[in-house]
Amino acid sequence: MQENATLDKYDRNILNVLQGDGRISFTDLGKCVGLTTTPCIDRVRKLEREGYIKGYSARLSAKQLDRGLVVFVQISLDRTSKKTFEDFRRAIQKVPSVQECYLVTGSFDFLVKARIKDMAAYRDLLEGELLSLPGVKESTSIAAMEIIKETLEIDL
Repeated sequence: MQENATLDKYDRNILNVLQGDGRISFTDLGKCVGLTTTPCIDRVRKLEREGYIKGYSARLSAKQLDRGLVVFVQISLDRTSKKTFEDFRRAIQKVPSVQECYLVTGSFDFLVKARIKDMAAYRDLLEGELLSLPGVKESTSIAAMEIIKETLEIDL
């Protein structure tokens, strides 16, 4: 993958437009960034090959799908061995309601973001899944009362 500094203004503009609308046609994308269709296609394909574009997906309405509650769970492991961390990493991947999981610094080991239906579903998630993952010693949870900003876009 090339260094970010080598992205020119067309590449950055393409990435910005695609973040907002991954379904835009190449013709319309080209118009937005000041290129004709063929060079625009070539640049998008190059950005895909080089790993700048990892894929395309639809943004779903969590509320419409009855998954409106967001909880953040701070998880501490009982041991800090490499095997314990690897076992946890593999297991957390299999929990469907977990959207994000980060290894973090500080007083706990992992920060997990889950999206679920309600507090009853959260209790099921915590007691039935998260606390039984390999190496989990304890957890602290934070339920989001309101989502103020939520985006996957990267500021370029």
